Amino acid sequence: MSAPDEPGRRPGRLGVGVVGAGRVGAVLGNALRAAGHAVVGASGISEDSRERIEMLLPGVPNLEVPEVVERAELVLLAVPDDALGPLVAGLAETGAWQSGQLAIHTSGRYGTAVLEPARLGGAIPLAVHPAMTFTGTSLDLARLEGCTFAVTAPAPVQPIGQALVVEIGGEPVIVDEHLRGLYHAALAHGANHLVVLVAQAAQALEASGIEAPGRVLAPLLSAALESATRSADARDGVGPGAISALTGPVSRGDVGTVRRHLTELSALAAASGATDVPDSYTELARGATRRALASHRIDDSAAQALLDALDSATGESRAGRKTQ
Repeated sequence: MSAPDEPGRRPGRLGVGVVGAGRVGAVLGNALRAAGHAVVGASGISEDSRERIEMLLPGVPNLEVPEVVERAELVLLAVPDDALGPLVAGLAETGAWQSGQLAIHTSGRYGTAVLEPARLGGAIPLAVHPAMTFTGTSLDLARLEGCTFAVTAPAPVQPIGQALVVEIGGEPVIVDEHLRGLYHAALAHGANHLVVLVAQAAQALEASGIEAPGRVLAPLLSAALESATRSADARDGVGPGAISALTGPVSRGDVGTVRRHLTELSALAAASGATDVPDSYTELARGATRRALASHRIDDSAAQALLDALDSATGESRAGRKTQ
């Protein structure tokens, strides 16, 4: 394990090895470098990864994974979730992990249990996950400022993870080992399914004759998202208060409008094959109805009428598919 003496390198800086120069690894390596740490090596197999090393980590050698680990004091493991466990175990089998070395992964799904083979080899395990989507370009660097990072680690070394996050401009929060799966499911449900929702809404707008659906959706969705996230830290007795930002027919108990929406979206599905659109609308409208009722935005009779309409639409949709 070695780190080069670089001109101007401050005491306490670490030699960082990036294992997996994908969208996350290359960006975080760049951020750690900007904080004064030395990136001593990075591994990248695909053409995209090699290009990211050249663009975001200029001058850093592209090495095989074992050599990256051998050189580094801090090993940043930024690989797909399913590859993480086998990678850590494989390195342990070859004796690659070193005493006192920081082994940090960026997976949202896992805590530090997946790093147990590294810990047994003497490494210090930390799980540090940024709650952000990455493009793998320099645009991500500004987004790190104020970004929340979930830190999971044994209590004595939690401050190490927190300090590293602060150094690159992020805000650390501690997430317990057994809650990492729920934490990650919440983020994936919010971010990934938001993208699906936008795609579905854009398709429906295009079918209604709108040539630039993104331009139409941007101000509306931006305002809704800002209002919902601003309200999310408030509590209304049934969980986060984001539902207080709800507008539209469900929040008014307007059953007739919901029925019309279902009719139009079902027609779109029949014409285009986009059956996911009415299905998503129906399920999300059910959720909106239940939360609107629990937060006293609508009464029992309005909620029941909405749910009856949604159940009827679901039954008709299933029957229609069976006859196709």
